[in-house]
Amino acid sequence: MRLNPLAMSRVRPARRRLLARLLAATLAAPTALAWAQASPATPFPAGKPVRLVVGFGPGTGPDIAARIVAQQLSELWGGAGVIVDNKAGAAGQIAASEVARAPADGYTLLFGETGNFCISPHTYRRLPFNPQKDFTPISQAVTADFVLVVSPDKVPARNVKDYVQWAKGQKGMFMGTFGAGTLGHFGVYMFGEAVGAKPEPVHYRNTGDALAGLFSGDVSGIFSTIALAAPQIRGGKLVALGTTSDKRSTSLPDVPTIGEQGYPKLRFNAWFGLFGPAGLPAPLAERIAGDVRKAVTAPAGKKRLEEAGFQPTGTTPAEFARIIAEDSATWGRAVKATGFKAD
Repeated sequence: MRLNPLAMSRVRPARRRLLARLLAATLAAPTALAWAQASPATPFPAGKPVRLVVGFGPGTGPDIAARIVAQQLSELWGGAGVIVDNKAGAAGQIAASEVARAPADGYTLLFGETGNFCISPHTYRRLPFNPQKDFTPISQAVTADFVLVVSPDKVPARNVKDYVQWAKGQKGMFMGTFGAGTLGHFGVYMFGEAVGAKPEPVHYRNTGDALAGLFSGDVSGIFSTIALAAPQIRGGKLVALGTTSDKRSTSLPDVPTIGEQGYPKLRFNAWFGLFGPAGLPAPLAERIAGDVRKAVTAPAGKKRLEEAGFQPTGTTPAEFARIIAEDSATWGRAVKATGFKAD
Protein backbone atom coordinates (compact mmCIF):
# COMPACT_ATOMS: atom_id res chain seq x y z
CA MET A 1 0.00 0.00 0.00
CA ARG A 2 1.55 3.31 -1.11
CA LEU A 3 0.27 6.83 -0.59
CA ASN A 4 1.27 9.61 -2.96
CA PRO A 5 2.85 12.46 -0.92
CA LEU A 6 1.34 15.13 -3.18
CA ALA A 7 -2.09 13.62 -2.87
CA MET A 8 -1.70 13.33 0.89
CA SER A 9 -0.83 17.04 1.15
CA ARG A 10 -4.21 17.90 -0.37
CA VAL A 11 -6.18 15.81 2.11
CA ARG A 12 -7.65 17.45 5.16
CA PRO A 13 -5.66 16.88 8.38
CA ALA A 14 -8.28 14.59 9.99
CA ARG A 15 -8.54 12.53 6.80
CA ARG A 16 -4.75 12.41 6.54
CA ARG A 17 -4.42 11.08 10.10
CA LEU A 18 -7.01 8.38 9.34
CA LEU A 19 -5.15 7.29 6.21
CA ALA A 20 -1.87 7.17 8.11
CA ARG A 21 -3.43 4.93 10.77
CA LEU A 22 -4.88 2.63 8.12
CA LEU A 23 -1.44 2.36 6.55
CA ALA A 24 0.13 1.56 9.91
CA ALA A 25 -2.49 -1.10 10.60
CA THR A 26 -1.89 -2.65 7.18
CA LEU A 27 1.85 -2.82 7.73
CA ALA A 28 1.42 -4.27 11.22
CA ALA A 29 -1.04 -6.97 10.12
CA PRO A 30 1.58 -9.60 9.19
CA THR A 31 3.27 -9.18 12.59
CA ALA A 32 -0.03 -9.47 14.46
CA LEU A 33 -1.05 -12.54 12.43
CA ALA A 34 2.31 -14.20 13.03
CA TRP A 35 2.08 -13.68 16.78
CA ALA A 36 -1.54 -14.79 16.89
CA GLN A 37 -0.41 -18.10 15.42
CA ALA A 38 2.80 -18.30 17.43
CA SER A 39 3.52 -20.91 20.05
CA PRO A 40 4.92 -20.08 23.51
CA ALA A 41 8.31 -21.15 22.16
CA THR A 42 8.40 -18.33 19.60
CA PRO A 43 11.66 -16.49 20.37
CA PHE A 44 11.60 -12.88 21.50
CA PRO A 45 13.67 -10.87 21.09
CA ALA A 46 15.33 -12.55 18.13
CA GLY A 47 18.67 -11.19 16.97
CA LYS A 48 18.33 -7.49 17.73
CA PRO A 49 18.07 -5.31 20.83
CA VAL A 50 14.88 -3.96 22.31
CA ARG A 51 14.87 -0.17 22.66
CA LEU A 52 13.28 1.14 25.86
CA VAL A 53 12.49 4.83 25.34
CA VAL A 54 12.44 7.05 28.45
CA GLY A 55 10.97 10.55 28.36
CA PHE A 56 13.31 12.00 30.97
CA GLY A 57 17.05 12.55 31.29
CA PRO A 58 19.73 10.39 32.92
CA GLY A 59 19.64 10.33 36.72
CA THR A 60 15.91 11.07 37.02
CA GLY A 61 13.51 8.69 38.74
CA PRO A 62 12.13 7.20 35.50
CA ASP A 63 15.66 6.72 34.15
CA ILE A 64 16.89 4.99 37.31
CA ALA A 65 13.96 2.56 37.32
CA ALA A 66 14.21 1.96 33.56
CA ARG A 67 17.90 1.06 33.73
CA ILE A 68 17.36 -1.46 36.52
CA VAL A 69 14.48 -3.08 34.65
CA ALA A 70 16.42 -3.02 31.37
CA GLN A 71 19.41 -4.76 32.92
CA GLN A 72 17.23 -7.48 34.44
CA LEU A 73 15.39 -8.01 31.14
CA SER A 74 18.70 -8.16 29.29
CA GLU A 75 19.80 -10.99 31.55
CA LEU A 76 16.55 -12.82 30.86
CA TRP A 77 16.59 -12.29 27.13
CA GLY A 78 20.31 -12.51 26.48
CA GLY A 79 21.63 -11.68 23.03
CA ALA A 80 21.62 -7.97 22.20
CA GLY A 81 19.59 -7.14 25.35
CA VAL A 82 17.75 -3.90 26.10
CA ILE A 83 19.01 -0.40 25.33
CA VAL A 84 17.69 2.56 27.34
CA ASP A 85 17.15 5.53 25.02
CA ASN A 86 16.58 8.87 26.79
CA LYS A 87 14.36 11.21 24.77
CA ALA A 88 13.85 13.98 27.30
CA GLY A 89 11.58 16.96 26.73
CA ALA A 90 8.00 18.23 26.85
CA ALA A 91 7.23 16.29 30.06
CA GLY A 92 7.76 12.96 28.32
CA GLN A 93 5.69 13.78 25.24
CA ILE A 94 8.62 13.53 22.82
CA ALA A 95 9.37 9.96 23.87
CA ALA A 96 5.70 8.93 23.86
CA SER A 97 5.15 10.40 20.39
CA GLU A 98 8.13 8.47 19.00
CA VAL A 99 6.93 5.14 20.36
CA ALA A 100 3.36 5.77 19.18
CA ARG A 101 4.71 5.94 15.60
CA ALA A 102 6.98 2.88 15.91
CA PRO A 103 6.27 -0.55 14.41
CA ALA A 104 4.15 -2.73 16.70
CA ASP A 105 6.72 -5.53 16.86
CA GLY A 106 7.95 -5.24 20.46
CA TYR A 107 11.37 -3.85 19.60
CA THR A 108 10.49 -0.24 20.49
CA LEU A 109 8.81 0.20 23.86
CA LEU A 110 7.99 3.17 26.06
CA PHE A 111 8.88 3.34 29.75
CA GLY A 112 5.83 5.45 30.46
CA GLU A 113 4.70 7.10 33.66
CA THR A 114 1.61 8.38 35.42
CA GLY A 115 1.92 11.92 34.07
CA ASN A 116 1.74 10.91 30.41
CA PHE A 117 -1.30 8.70 30.71
CA CYS A 118 -3.30 9.96 33.72
CA ILE A 119 -2.55 13.68 34.06
CA SER A 120 -1.61 15.12 30.66
CA PRO A 121 -4.94 14.11 29.05
CA HIS A 122 -6.65 16.36 31.62
CA THR A 123 -4.22 19.29 31.51
CA TYR A 124 -3.56 19.56 27.75
CA ARG A 125 -6.27 20.43 25.28
CA ARG A 126 -4.15 18.88 22.54
CA LEU A 127 -1.53 16.16 22.79
CA PRO A 128 0.66 14.82 19.97
CA PHE A 129 -0.68 11.34 20.77
CA ASN A 130 -3.81 9.70 22.12
CA PRO A 131 -2.95 7.90 25.39
CA GLN A 132 -5.90 5.53 25.02
CA LYS A 133 -5.72 4.71 21.32
CA ASP A 134 -2.05 4.96 20.34
CA PHE A 135 -0.53 2.54 22.88
CA THR A 136 -0.78 -1.00 24.18
CA PRO A 137 -0.33 -1.23 27.97
CA ILE A 138 2.04 -4.12 28.73
CA SER A 139 3.02 -4.08 32.40
CA GLN A 140 3.29 -1.70 35.32
CA ALA A 141 6.86 -2.37 36.42
CA VAL A 142 7.15 -0.35 39.64
CA THR A 143 5.42 2.23 41.78
CA ALA A 144 7.12 5.21 43.41
CA ASP A 145 5.74 6.62 46.64
CA PHE A 146 6.15 10.27 47.60
CA VAL A 147 7.48 11.72 50.82
CA LEU A 148 6.85 15.16 52.31
CA VAL A 149 10.25 16.67 53.10
CA VAL A 150 11.40 19.88 54.77
CA SER A 151 14.73 21.52 55.49
CA PRO A 152 15.86 20.86 59.09
CA ASP A 153 17.34 24.36 59.23
CA LYS A 154 14.18 26.15 58.11
CA VAL A 155 11.26 24.17 59.51
CA PRO A 156 11.05 23.02 63.16
CA ALA A 157 8.29 20.45 62.59
CA ARG A 158 9.09 16.74 62.60
CA ASN A 159 5.66 15.34 61.78
CA VAL A 160 2.75 16.32 59.55
CA LYS A 161 0.46 17.77 62.24
CA ASP A 162 3.20 19.99 63.62
CA TYR A 163 4.12 21.08 60.10
CA VAL A 164 0.52 22.11 59.36
CA GLN A 165 0.25 24.05 62.61
CA TRP A 166 3.61 25.74 62.08
CA ALA A 167 2.80 26.62 58.44
CA LYS A 168 -0.56 28.15 59.41
CA GLY A 169 1.31 30.52 61.71
CA GLN A 170 3.51 31.78 58.87
CA LYS A 171 2.65 34.42 56.28
CA GLY A 172 1.74 31.69 53.82
CA MET A 173 1.99 27.94 53.29
CA PHE A 174 4.25 27.84 50.25
CA MET A 175 5.11 24.40 48.92
CA GLY A 176 7.46 23.68 46.05
CA THR A 177 6.81 21.45 43.04
CA PHE A 178 9.00 20.11 40.25
CA GLY A 179 6.83 21.85 37.68
CA ALA A 180 3.28 22.96 36.94
CA GLY A 181 1.07 20.06 35.94
CA THR A 182 3.18 17.40 37.66
CA LEU A 183 2.10 14.88 40.28
CA GLY A 184 3.80 17.02 42.92
CA HIS A 185 1.68 20.00 41.86
CA PHE A 186 -1.63 18.19 42.28
CA GLY A 187 -0.27 16.35 45.31
CA VAL A 188 0.02 19.74 47.03
CA TYR A 189 -3.66 20.39 46.30
CA MET A 190 -4.64 16.95 47.62
CA PHE A 191 -2.54 17.56 50.74
CA GLY A 192 -4.38 20.82 51.40
CA GLU A 193 -7.72 19.08 51.06
CA ALA A 194 -6.66 16.35 53.49
CA VAL A 195 -5.23 18.59 56.23
CA GLY A 196 -7.67 21.50 55.95
CA ALA A 197 -5.21 24.07 54.65
CA LYS A 198 -4.66 26.05 51.47
CA PRO A 199 -1.03 25.66 50.44
CA GLU A 200 0.27 27.77 47.59
CA PRO A 201 2.23 25.74 45.01
CA VAL A 202 5.49 27.30 43.83
CA HIS A 203 6.60 25.75 40.54
CA TYR A 204 10.26 25.15 39.74
CA ARG A 205 11.78 23.97 36.49
CA ASN A 206 13.44 20.88 37.89
CA THR A 207 14.37 18.91 40.98
CA GLY A 208 17.57 20.84 41.66
CA ASP A 209 15.84 24.22 41.62
CA ALA A 210 13.04 22.99 43.87
CA LEU A 211 15.48 21.64 46.44
CA ALA A 212 17.40 24.92 46.32
CA GLY A 213 14.16 26.73 47.14
CA LEU A 214 13.61 24.39 50.06
CA PHE A 215 17.10 24.92 51.47
CA SER A 216 16.85 28.71 51.07
CA GLY A 217 13.49 28.84 52.84
CA ASP A 218 11.57 30.18 49.84
CA VAL A 219 9.24 27.18 50.21
CA SER A 220 8.60 25.18 53.36
CA GLY A 221 7.92 21.69 51.98
CA ILE A 222 8.06 19.52 48.87
CA PHE A 223 6.54 16.23 47.84
CA SER A 224 9.41 14.28 46.33
CA THR A 225 9.60 10.70 45.19
CA ILE A 226 11.31 8.55 47.79
CA ALA A 227 13.76 7.46 45.10
CA LEU A 228 15.09 11.02 44.79
CA ALA A 229 14.81 12.12 48.42
CA ALA A 230 16.04 9.04 50.31
CA PRO A 231 19.79 9.74 49.97
CA GLN A 232 19.37 13.30 51.28
CA ILE A 233 17.12 12.11 54.10
CA ARG A 234 19.65 9.50 55.18
CA GLY A 235 22.39 12.13 54.98
CA GLY A 236 20.49 14.53 57.26
CA LYS A 237 20.03 17.24 54.65
CA LEU A 238 16.26 16.71 54.53
CA VAL A 239 13.71 15.68 57.15
CA ALA A 240 10.94 13.28 56.09
CA LEU A 241 7.58 14.08 57.69
CA GLY A 242 5.50 11.31 56.10
CA THR A 243 5.00 9.17 53.02
CA THR A 244 1.95 9.02 50.76
CA SER A 245 1.55 5.25 50.54
CA ASP A 246 -0.83 3.00 52.44
CA LYS A 247 2.15 1.27 54.05
CA ARG A 248 5.64 2.26 55.06
CA SER A 249 8.39 2.30 52.48
CA THR A 250 10.99 -0.44 52.67
CA SER A 251 13.50 2.25 51.74
CA LEU A 252 12.47 4.49 54.70
CA PRO A 253 10.96 2.09 57.24
CA ASP A 254 11.22 4.56 60.13
CA VAL A 255 9.13 7.21 58.38
CA PRO A 256 5.39 6.87 59.12
CA THR A 257 2.80 7.25 56.39
CA ILE A 258 0.69 10.40 56.37
CA GLY A 259 -2.32 8.14 56.86
CA GLU A 260 -0.83 6.85 60.12
CA GLN A 261 -0.67 10.44 61.33
CA GLY A 262 -4.38 11.05 61.07
CA TYR A 263 -4.90 11.83 57.37
CA PRO A 264 -6.01 8.50 55.80
CA LYS A 265 -7.46 10.10 52.67
CA LEU A 266 -4.09 11.35 51.44
CA ARG A 267 -2.67 8.51 49.37
CA PHE A 268 -1.04 8.82 45.99
CA ASN A 269 1.97 7.51 44.11
CA ALA A 270 3.55 7.43 40.70
CA TRP A 271 4.11 4.40 38.56
CA PHE A 272 6.37 3.47 35.66
CA GLY A 273 5.55 0.78 33.14
CA LEU A 274 6.07 -0.59 29.67
CA PHE A 275 3.91 0.31 26.68
CA GLY A 276 4.04 -0.74 23.07
CA PRO A 277 2.50 1.00 20.07
CA ALA A 278 -1.16 0.35 19.31
CA GLY A 279 -1.62 -2.97 17.56
CA LEU A 280 1.02 -4.84 19.54
CA PRO A 281 -0.19 -8.47 19.36
CA ALA A 282 -1.75 -9.66 22.61
CA PRO A 283 0.41 -12.82 22.86
CA LEU A 284 3.54 -10.69 22.53
CA ALA A 285 2.31 -8.20 25.14
CA GLU A 286 1.61 -11.09 27.52
CA ARG A 287 5.05 -12.58 26.82
CA ILE A 288 6.83 -9.31 27.62
CA ALA A 289 4.64 -8.70 30.70
CA GLY A 290 5.57 -12.11 32.07
CA ASP A 291 9.25 -11.35 31.65
CA VAL A 292 8.87 -7.92 33.27
CA ARG A 293 7.34 -9.62 36.29
CA LYS A 294 10.27 -12.04 36.46
CA ALA A 295 12.71 -9.14 36.12
CA VAL A 296 11.29 -6.99 38.92
CA THR A 297 10.49 -9.78 41.38
CA ALA A 298 13.72 -11.76 41.03
CA PRO A 299 15.81 -11.30 44.20
CA ALA A 300 18.53 -9.20 42.53
CA GLY A 301 16.14 -6.92 40.65
CA LYS A 302 13.75 -6.56 43.58
CA LYS A 303 16.58 -5.61 45.94
CA ARG A 304 18.00 -2.97 43.58
CA LEU A 305 14.60 -1.42 42.95
CA GLU A 306 13.67 -1.26 46.62
CA GLU A 307 17.04 0.21 47.57
CA ALA A 308 16.41 2.91 44.94
CA GLY A 309 13.02 3.70 46.48
CA PHE A 310 10.70 1.79 44.14
CA GLN A 311 8.12 -0.93 44.83
CA PRO A 312 8.24 -3.74 42.23
CA THR A 313 4.88 -4.83 40.81
CA GLY A 314 5.02 -6.48 37.37
CA THR A 315 1.33 -6.56 36.37
CA THR A 316 -0.45 -8.22 33.48
CA PRO A 317 -1.63 -6.06 30.55
CA ALA A 318 -5.23 -6.25 31.80
CA GLU A 319 -4.26 -5.24 35.34
CA PHE A 320 -2.19 -2.36 34.00
CA ALA A 321 -5.07 -1.09 31.86
CA ARG A 322 -7.34 -1.12 34.92
CA ILE A 323 -4.79 0.83 37.01
CA ILE A 324 -4.42 3.45 34.28
CA ALA A 325 -8.19 3.95 34.08
CA GLU A 326 -8.58 4.27 37.86
CA ASP A 327 -5.64 6.64 38.26
CA SER A 328 -6.78 8.76 35.34
CA ALA A 329 -10.10 9.31 37.11
CA THR A 330 -8.37 10.16 40.41
CA TRP A 331 -5.91 12.65 38.96
CA GLY A 332 -8.57 14.02 36.63
CA ARG A 333 -10.66 15.08 39.62
CA ALA A 334 -7.66 16.84 41.16
CA VAL A 335 -6.88 18.65 37.92
CA LYS A 336 -10.49 19.74 37.49
CA ALA A 337 -10.63 21.05 41.05
CA THR A 338 -7.60 23.27 40.46
CA GLY A 339 -8.76 24.48 37.05
CA PHE A 340 -5.20 24.10 35.75
CA LYS A 341 -4.49 23.89 32.02
CA ALA A 342 -1.05 23.45 30.51
CA ASP A 343 -1.97 24.99 27.15
